[in-house]
Amino acid sequence: MQAMVLAADVQDRDGGVLLMGTLFGLYPFLLKLYADAGYQGQKFQDGLAQVCRHVNVEIVKRSETGRFVVLPKRWIVERTIGWLNRCRRLAKDWECLNRNGLAFLRWASVRVMVRRLCQSAK
Repeated sequence: MQAMVLAADVQDRDGGVLLMGTLFGLYPFLLKLYADAGYQGQKFQDGLAQVCRHVNVEIVKRSETGRFVVLPKRWIVERTIGWLNRCRRLAKDWECLNRNGLAFLRWASVRVMVRRLCQSAK
């Protein structure tokens, strides 16, 4: 869909609003956004309401029990990050330019998609 690589001094909430602003009008069927606890709060809700009024946000919080529990929808994001971190260039922050980091993120995503498509064709 879309990705952004921002400087380290940009909060996740602010970057999330910028990212959702780039999706405005491209995906009218996008109705629900699952996010972790870093995106809770009124500032993110207000910013999202300005760029995407029709998107509902659901905050998926970690388990309070102190042990591993599979949470609905959260495992999708964690699994995808795990797949992308298998690429050596993305495992560490080596890139000096944001555009280079974004390029390698896109290449890693293409690699994951091609592998999944090739496996399902067999």
